[in-house]
Amino acid sequence: MSSVANGSPTTDLPDGDSTIRPMTTTKEPFFQTLSRRWHEIRNAYANIPASFRLVWQAHPLGTIAMALITFVAAILPAAQAWVAKLIVDAVVHATAQGLDAWSGLQAALPFLMIEFLLITFAAVTSQGRTLVEHMLHARMGHAINMAIMRKALGLDLSYFEDADFYDKLQNARREADFRALGVINTSFLLVQNIITLLSFAAILISFSPLIALLLFGASLPSFAVQMRYSDLYFRLLTWRAAEFRRLRYLEYLLTVDTSVKEVKLFGLGDPLLERYDDLYWQFYRDDEALAIRRSSISVLWGLLATITYYGAYAWIVWATIAGAITLGDMILYLTVFRQSQTIFQAMFAGMSRLYESGLFMDNLFGFLEITPQMETRPATHTIPRPIKQGIEFRHVSFRYPGRDQWVLRDINLHIAPEQKLALVGANGAGKTTLIKLLTRLYDPTEGQILLDGTDLRDYDLKDLHQAIGVIFQDFVQYHATARENIGYGQIDAMDNSERIQDAARRGGADEVIDGLDHGYETMLGRWFSEGHQLSGGQWQKIALGRAFMRDSEVLVLDEPTAALDAEREYEIFQRFRELTAGKIALLISHRFSTVRMADRIAVLENGQLTELGSHDELVALDGTYAHLFHLQAQGYR
Repeated sequence: MSSVANGSPTTDLPDGDSTIRPMTTTKEPFFQTLSRRWHEIRNAYANIPASFRLVWQAHPLGTIAMALITFVAAILPAAQAWVAKLIVDAVVHATAQGLDAWSGLQAALPFLMIEFLLITFAAVTSQGRTLVEHMLHARMGHAINMAIMRKALGLDLSYFEDADFYDKLQNARREADFRALGVINTSFLLVQNIITLLSFAAILISFSPLIALLLFGASLPSFAVQMRYSDLYFRLLTWRAAEFRRLRYLEYLLTVDTSVKEVKLFGLGDPLLERYDDLYWQFYRDDEALAIRRSSISVLWGLLATITYYGAYAWIVWATIAGAITLGDMILYLTVFRQSQTIFQAMFAGMSRLYESGLFMDNLFGFLEITPQMETRPATHTIPRPIKQGIEFRHVSFRYPGRDQWVLRDINLHIAPEQKLALVGANGAGKTTLIKLLTRLYDPTEGQILLDGTDLRDYDLKDLHQAIGVIFQDFVQYHATARENIGYGQIDAMDNSERIQDAARRGGADEVIDGLDHGYETMLGRWFSEGHQLSGGQWQKIALGRAFMRDSEVLVLDEPTAALDAEREYEIFQRFRELTAGKIALLISHRFSTVRMADRIAVLENGQLTELGSHDELVALDGTYAHLFHLQAQGYR
């Protein structure tokens, strides 16, 4: 559960329910409300067929088994009620005929055996349903998680830099497997109840169609209440997606190794824990208020159904005393009335749950329908190996989706084959964004990026990514073995130990791994048993090894030595040309001792390319680069 952050404004639910949202909104016209509610109900129930398809894909045999169990369970109540009538009538008949106890028992014994078999079969059916539900739930959870993660993998980077996307992801993941299985269970139970009611129909109508109508009608108000509050509960959780993520984030900060040092040293533990507690209780109060209203009104309308049932009960007793029906008939009708009312209520409650689950499933299906924003073209070219003409940025401009500010503006740049280019500029100048465009994590808003004269969008995206080795400044520290941490750079070569060791050597990770207890099989990080935590510099060597693992045509190094000591940095860049031989290399660094080793240096300022040349040329130009170089050099004097 979650809630709004302290001091942040609250917003009203669409219908202005003051219990859930304190702000007052203009109440919409009646017919507009009715139209909106009908649209919501129709959309919620429209998700049922798609939910069935999900369950069928997850476990076809289990779905068939659930259908068979449903049919069998549906006809058992009528059979049991009828056999109970036969037993009572047999006993009454034996008593009226003056039969002795043994003869009377013999007359009723066949019906007793049938009832025993029916009850046993009902118990077996119940356990079978529990077993199948368990299997379906496990498989559904896996199938839905796979679908969500597969969808996420296929989306553009822009989605992962958008807070609204995480709200959608949160809503899609919340209770999705539980709700999908709820749709299936409830649907099957509804079918079961309908079949059971149909089997009761002849019995009910033969006694009194009016009572059958009263029993049905008395359950309608309770059904309407459940539908209403299912909608409010769904909207409460959906509107609070951002706050729920904030709650989970605070929990993450307080429980993981990456933040525990600062939390302790800065004394953040108690304040963050207090904020977590406040968020929880704010949300809980809304949830509690809704639950109390739902339960209170449901009890009042449920009382009407109970009064109706006992009115029917009194009618049956009167008819039996008057001799209109037999004692066995009375038992039959009482059983049917009691079970019919229970089934009516169960059906309406089930339809309410189905509606609520359908609302939650709408979040899942809506997420799965998200489409990538980047342009996709049929791959008409394969990446040239080796690159012969180089890479060209032609009038490239870029701004992030939904923003007006340009991050890059009219960039024209040519990188020759095997050339080493360094990118220099202040934070926010657009250096990393340019790399994101080169690797097609984004497409330019304007202009083209050409590889050997062909637009990047005409290459197969996977083939393009295979041709580029990257280490970003915020590289990932995988809580996996050292072998896997290196091997992830070329996943299809994970079993090639020689290649992994060579990549580790080139990145300087070999000396780190040699010092570990289990060498390449040592678990890195502390999230799992026997994990070994590395220093920042050691992790960076591992990441460098991962970049060198890839058999790439282009190598991108974004602050590759930021966490390394000066000696190790000097050693790596003395071998810079050896390590990048035959490749185009792009280097982002704030250290000019590193930058000066590049063939050419590009200076970015406010998203524009302002200077381009070798180190000596730019120093002689006496512009921005020269100023920054002399400023940094002065710090070492």
